[in-house]
Amino acid sequence: MTEPDAPPAENDQARASLLLGLIMVLGAVVVLVDAARLRDSDDAVGPAAAPSLIGTLLGLLGGALAWQGARSGRTHAGEDRGKRRLWRLAALVVTLIAFAFVLPIFGYVLSSAALFTAAALLLGAPHPGRVVAYGWTLAAVAFLIFDRLIGLSLPAGPWGF
Repeated sequence: MTEPDAPPAENDQARASLLLGLIMVLGAVVVLVDAARLRDSDDAVGPAAAPSLIGTLLGLLGGALAWQGARSGRTHAGEDRGKRRLWRLAALVVTLIAFAFVLPIFGYVLSSAALFTAAALLLGAPHPGRVVAYGWTLAAVAFLIFDRLIGLSLPAGPWGF
């Protein structure tokens, strides 16, 4: 039985938020466990500093997102998503596969910005213009942190970024 005032889009967003939040928390646990296994260093900032910070932030944001999705999902439970849900899932899988193919060609920043933007739009982000800006910003910041600060080589692409 469904609530008449619960639009399917809100229910989809609540479940997607809950699932993405749980995945983020799981990813945070993996990152924090791997960071704890890194060797100690005499440097002021050791090799585990950045992964620990990222893992902690990922866990906090994932937990908040999961909590918000669970709370919102309780008020709009029971909507049938049917074919729309399957198309959205298929589009996300195709987006991830396309990302894997274009990453070596176009580089990390462009490929990741496209991935972040497409995933957010497929999950129902309300402001497409902001989503594009956030996708580019997130991809550029991640590239700067990992490639330039930490020294992990990411695919640069034809433009050098």
